Amino acid sequence: MAVIEAKGLKKEFKVKVKEKGIKGSLKSILRPKYKIVKAVNGIDFNVEEGEIIAFIGPNGAGKSTTIKMLTGILYPSSGEMKVLDIDPTKNRKKLAYKIGTVFGQKEQLWMHLTPYDNFKFFSAIYDIPEKEAEERIENFIKVFELEKFVNTPVRNLSLGQRIRAEIVASLIHEPKVLFLDEPTIGLDPIVKDNIRKLIKKMNKELNTTILLTSHDVSDIEKLCKRVIIINNGEIVLDDSMQNLKYNYLNKKILELRLKDKINFEKEEGIDVIKEKGTNLKLELDTRIKSISDVLKLIDPENIIDINISNTPLEEIISDIYKEERK
Repeated sequence: MAVIEAKGLKKEFKVKVKEKGIKGSLKSILRPKYKIVKAVNGIDFNVEEGEIIAFIGPNGAGKSTTIKMLTGILYPSSGEMKVLDIDPTKNRKKLAYKIGTVFGQKEQLWMHLTPYDNFKFFSAIYDIPEKEAEERIENFIKVFELEKFVNTPVRNLSLGQRIRAEIVASLIHEPKVLFLDEPTIGLDPIVKDNIRKLIKKMNKELNTTILLTSHDVSDIEKLCKRVIIINNGEIVLDDSMQNLKYNYLNKKILELRLKDKINFEKEEGIDVIKEKGTNLKLELDTRIKSISDVLKLIDPENIIDINISNTPLEEIISDIYKEERK
């Protein structure tokens, strides 16, 4: 059963165009000129019940605009959409009782209240009976391990603690669909891992459908089985995580600091990105060459330091978009 449906969804914004300088400012006031910006340009996709979907793309791709339309904050210019069989543009209030949102860069909690007081406040907003609200709050406190700080004002919490409390606040009314926008941004690796485990747990135990946006490849790899990539307002890829990993996430960046400079010769599966003095930066296609294959080409006693990382997600998306446009 599809809980999110989008068909031909478009959103256009009328933006004022201003020329440079004071003269341009006066012209924009007296004789304003406008241009149409297509933030979302006719996208189609469905999300099934219980799925965790990665909805990703570079900044300005149309992710946030799409989420705002699906949650009823923005009206589409054209197209159709339904969330839990509800049209967000016609029944936003009804939909609000069935969905939850967490924005990693924006707070929904009252900073001067404790997490517990916030949970009580949101329970009242959603008309949850007091006894039932108490039971839910106690359960979430245990599941999300909030005991140590549940009675501490939100303004005094660490970022990781606040994000956990934000997620609980968004779940207090037991939504069927949860929109997570960069939930692990700015968190250290240990806290990130804890947040991911909690997201998996609520998906498994509550069968919550989750639409996740993130620039962190680890978030996507560890949480999602399906990925939708949007760029310039268009969906350029809708595929399984397994296929994406095989076709696109097979590249690694190797940065080496050496004792002595070497002349590294390019081989199939290995590209030299940067070579400056005793610093060497390589891009490796793991389908052709393994990391150990690369290290065999360099005297281990000549290596002072090595760093291995994934190709940046922005670059992967850019490569996918270029391929889709060919």
